Amino acid sequence: MSVLSTTADKDLQWKDAITTESSLVRRLLIGAAALHLTLFLLIPLGAIFAEALKHGVGAYFDSFANEDALAAIRLTLLVAAIAVPLNALFGVAAAWAIAKFDFVGKQVLISLIDMPLAVSPVISGLIYVLLFGAQGWLGPWLAEHDIKVIFALPGIVLATIFVTVPFVARELIPLMQAQGREEEEAALTLGASGWQMFARVTLPNIKWSLLYGVILCNARAMGEFGAVSVVSGHIRGLTNTMPLHIEILYNEYNAVAAFSVASLLTLLALVTLIAKTLIEQKAASHHQRKSGQS
Repeated sequence: MSVLSTTADKDLQWKDAITTESSLVRRLLIGAAALHLTLFLLIPLGAIFAEALKHGVGAYFDSFANEDALAAIRLTLLVAAIAVPLNALFGVAAAWAIAKFDFVGKQVLISLIDMPLAVSPVISGLIYVLLFGAQGWLGPWLAEHDIKVIFALPGIVLATIFVTVPFVARELIPLMQAQGREEEEAALTLGASGWQMFARVTLPNIKWSLLYGVILCNARAMGEFGAVSVVSGHIRGLTNTMPLHIEILYNEYNAVAAFSVASLLTLLALVTLIAKTLIEQKAASHHQRKSGQS
């Protein structure tokens, strides 16, 4: 008991040692953080909704009645609906391979997953133009077979998939590495098949991190601008996603419509933030329950 008491006392002393700032310093730090968030986050967010509602609620909803705006919203949702599930499947498979197996090229795979974070989205869009454009490596063959990639839905989906590849995988890899292989090996020893092991052991252990990664991936997919801008061609009603549509409206000095569509993206971002917070709380409580059981 004396050893435990000494350890507890040391922990309390260590916590006190890192919180010895005076109340004035704490208030200054909190005030500086609050001021920073107000200036660079809350005020810009408020400005978006203020400009969107500048001419009333009627003008706000009229901005979404435009066929080009509706087409941009539909395209954004469609691209996200295609790219996010594909990246979720890839993220789970890549995390499984990296965390559960040792193989040649493992570090190369990890580096490739991180590549979209280091490459400019505009550069990634140019890569697809180089590959699939009219003068690109595969352009003549695609033209012969009447297959459109650049300036069409496939190019936008490919560009979105590229920039959102890391989000699911990067959430799952450290978690699955920390969990180890013992539970899966025990399930196999007890006679479970590969799919049974994944559905009953692996998936329940990673579900919150997987959902967290999917939410982040979806947010980036709907808000992506640079890569999509290069491969879309900016064709109104066909290849403009919501960010591209906002840019066109703003360049045409249609500020109310631009900020109205921007407010929709902002609302999606706020919903994403709320969902992210709830999932973090669920994941923390799940981790605490597992720690208590162990």
